[in-house]
Amino acid sequence: MSQNGNSRISSLDGLRGLAAGIVLIHHASLIAEPWIDPAGWALLTQSPLKLLLAGSEAVMVFFVLSGMVVALPALRTGFSWARYYPARLVRLYVPVIAALGSAALLVQLIPRDASTMPEDSWMQDAQATSVSAGDVLSQMTLLRSDYPIDNVLWSLRWELFFSLLLPLYLWVALRVRRFAMPAAALAVVLMFLGRTTGNSALAYLPVFLLGTLIAVRFADLQTWADRPRVRRTLPWLAAAASVLLIASWLARPLTGGTVVADVLWALAGAGAALLVVLAIVWPGAHRLLETRTMQWLGKVSFSLYLVHAPILASLCYLLGAEQWWLACLVGIPLSLFAAALFHALVERQAQDLARQVGGIGAALAERAHVSRIRAARRAVLARAE
Repeated sequence: MSQNGNSRISSLDGLRGLAAGIVLIHHASLIAEPWIDPAGWALLTQSPLKLLLAGSEAVMVFFVLSGMVVALPALRTGFSWARYYPARLVRLYVPVIAALGSAALLVQLIPRDASTMPEDSWMQDAQATSVSAGDVLSQMTLLRSDYPIDNVLWSLRWELFFSLLLPLYLWVALRVRRFAMPAAALAVVLMFLGRTTGNSALAYLPVFLLGTLIAVRFADLQTWADRPRVRRTLPWLAAAASVLLIASWLARPLTGGTVVADVLWALAGAGAALLVVLAIVWPGAHRLLETRTMQWLGKVSFSLYLVHAPILASLCYLLGAEQWWLACLVGIPLSLFAAALFHALVERQAQDLARQVGGIGAALAERAHVSRIRAARRAVLARAE
C-alpha cells in the first residue's frame, strides 16, 4: 500500500475511481434498459455481471470511504474543528454549485420532452425537463430528497449530514472501538430497518459509521492482515465482499418483494466496508487499484460523479430515445473528458479555496483562544488587586 506526499492511501484513490466508473456505466445501462430484452437485462443484473453495473452499491463504497478518510485526520493530534468545518463545506458546495449550474444550463439549451422517452424509464422519471432559479437554489442546498437537474446529488445530501455530524460519529466509534464488529453489525441492522421502513436517513447514515469504525481500528486492521493465515484468506474475502455487495440482485428471483430482499440490501453495506478494508490491506487489490488508469479515475472521481448524469441525459434527449446506444457510446468518453476539465477548472480551485478558508477559520479560532486566555489572566489579576 503506497502513500503519496499528502499521506493519501493510493489504493483507496483507485477504489474511489473504480466506484465512480461503475456509477457511470450504471447510468448508461439505465438509458439502455428499456431497449434490452428482459431476459438479457436479467442476465446483466442477476448475475456476477451486476458488479459492473452496481451503481447504488458503488455509492455505499463512497459512503464507507468518506466515513474513513474524513475521520482519520480528526483522530490525529493537532486536528482543528475550526479548520475542518469551513474547509469541508467549501470542498462540498463549490463543486456541487458548479455542477448544478452546468446541468441546469444543459436543460435550458437542449429541449426535453419526457413523452418522447420510454414509459417508466430513468430518462422519463428522473430527469428535469425544465428549470427555474428556485429549482436550482433549492437543489443547491443539498437539503432536498430529489434532484432531477443532477440526480446524483441525492448522495451528497448524506455526505453533508455526515460531515456536519462527524464529532458524533467519532464519539460513538471511539467508545465502541473494542467492539467494532458488533457495532458494525448493528449499523447493518439499522440500514435494514431504514430500508424496510422507508427511512432514508436510517438506511444510509449508518454506512458512514462503518467507515468511521475502520478509521479507529486502522492500525489493528493492518496488523491483522499481516498474519500469514489471514493473508491467505484475503482473496476469498474479496469474493465474499463482492457477493455481499450484489446479493440482493443475485437473489432477486427468489426474494423480490420480501423482507429478505431488504436484509440482503443492507448486507451490501457490509460488502462495501469489507472492500474498503481489502483495498487497504490486500496486495492483490493494490496491484489493481494503483495502476495508472485507476489512479487517474480516482483523481477525477468526484468530478466524474457530479457531471456524468446530466451529460448522458442531455445526449439522449438531443439524439432521440431510439439513438440510446449512440448517446451511451458518445456520453461515456465525453463524461470522462468533462470530468478532467471540471477537475482542473473547478474541483482543484475548490480544494485550494477550502485550504485557505480552513486556514482562516483556524487562525480566527486561535485568536479567539488567545483573547480568552488574556481575558482570564486580567480577571485573575483584577481579583488579586
